[in-house]
Amino acid sequence: MAVTEMEVRGPRVSDAERVLTPDALAFVERLQREFGPRRDALLAARQQRWAALKRGGTLGFLKETASVRAADWKVAPVPRDLEVRKVEITGPTDRKMVINALNSGASVFMTDFEDANTPTWDNMVSGQANLTDAIRREIDFTSPEGKRYQLNAETATLVVRPRGWHLPEKHLQVDGRPIAGAFMDFGLYFFHNVRILLERGSGPYFYLPKTESHLEARLWNDVFSFAQDALGIPRGTVKATVLIEVVTAAFEMDEILYELRDHSGGLNAGRWDYIFSLIKKFDQRADYVLPDRIQVTMTVPFMRAYTELLVQTCHRRGAFALGGMAAFIPSRRDPAVNEQALAKVRDDKQREANDGFDGTWVAHPDLVPTAMEEFDRILGARRDQLDRQRPDVSVTASQILDIRVPGGTITDAGLRTNVSVGIQYIASWLRGTGAAAINNLMEDAATAEISRSQVWQWVRHGASITGGPRITEDLVRQVEREELDKVRLAVGDDSYSEGRYAEAAELFEQVALSKDFVEFLTLPGYDRLG
Repeated sequence: MAVTEMEVRGPRVSDAERVLTPDALAFVERLQREFGPRRDALLAARQQRWAALKRGGTLGFLKETASVRAADWKVAPVPRDLEVRKVEITGPTDRKMVINALNSGASVFMTDFEDANTPTWDNMVSGQANLTDAIRREIDFTSPEGKRYQLNAETATLVVRPRGWHLPEKHLQVDGRPIAGAFMDFGLYFFHNVRILLERGSGPYFYLPKTESHLEARLWNDVFSFAQDALGIPRGTVKATVLIEVVTAAFEMDEILYELRDHSGGLNAGRWDYIFSLIKKFDQRADYVLPDRIQVTMTVPFMRAYTELLVQTCHRRGAFALGGMAAFIPSRRDPAVNEQALAKVRDDKQREANDGFDGTWVAHPDLVPTAMEEFDRILGARRDQLDRQRPDVSVTASQILDIRVPGGTITDAGLRTNVSVGIQYIASWLRGTGAAAINNLMEDAATAEISRSQVWQWVRHGASITGGPRITEDLVRQVEREELDKVRLAVGDDSYSEGRYAEAAELFEQVALSKDFVEFLTLPGYDRLG
């Protein structure tokens, strides 16, 4: 292989020579040339579907794929090291996180080039180097305090989340245009590591984010087949779990599994991104206004409908069903906070295990034992719950779209949380850290998306705080000033000025107070990164 027309426009970074080799870049270029036009067409199809919803359209199960839903088929089995998914820990690709997550005792480590990562050039390249070192067991890290981190003998199974189809990589260009970030993330990881993964008895495993349709899953499947053929790897070696975090995909779960049936690792139930997608797709609908996001739990009717359908669909097809995130970060100083939060985590994981999920997500190593205990309690010696077919579940399209939250309210605290956490997360993201600890929770881009989308929805549709004033642009700006003053007081003037908080507030306003709904805040945010 040899690079022909690809141009590397990124600044010099330390790991570039071993990650951005000529053959690896040539492989990524082949992916972009082969599949870039289809990716562009699918992104255009997203806009057309969204426009139809704006004109009053609705969603339902597809008539043209009814035969797929009715037919009797199953996905291919997964390799041994991906058969147990009881607890999956998630986090970015920085060196210390990779070591700690692999050592956490979790079944799987989902390492993230997407929502828990700021796509700076250095992050994207160094992340690839860190994963390559981890797979070869050549990774270590020494903290500024002198503490050394290295891999245990037994580690979690590694699964990689590349960027979604919508995100570009401006530092790699073909014919003068940025390539899809997904092609860089998948291509470099697959090219550098597939053979040694197979030698070690593992394989190239992925999580696919922001998938909106079975046609987008079909594109991924074709990418996998092409990549495996190009490197002489047997088809079916890749395994990919799809995040159902967009409402349109909830109506195509059977079809998504079918498209990836030789490469499927199952489906995962999103929360913040899923709710964000409802607000976005039905942005013109006043009847879709939601209460404070903390009140939109996984047990409200529309979330329960979609997650129960997910378990039933997966198990009918022999695919794993993975539950949602526990984002709590245990406090080192406040046992009372931990006791209360861990009780909620335990209840949430108990519900998922009882519902038939095969595993769940946590954001911190200290949550692994709590989550593992609840799944061990239900599974016992079993590796999964694929035998739980859930014949009791019968979900209609209207149930998936019935977004009523019984007793839901919009509160001043909810507005302030959205504004404050949204801005604090964006500031962290702009500084290069995409997984941010805020108020004892590990937040990623999905938190900022649900925060700003709720503010946009409340302003756009003239919602009011329960028993209080109408939520206007002026009120949001007032709350913003007050919350930023609290941040400045907490961090100090120097840290505030260096922390990009003012710029974060500017970006927050751009996506929360715009006339038209901005599809993803990370797109205008990416323009602000070097």
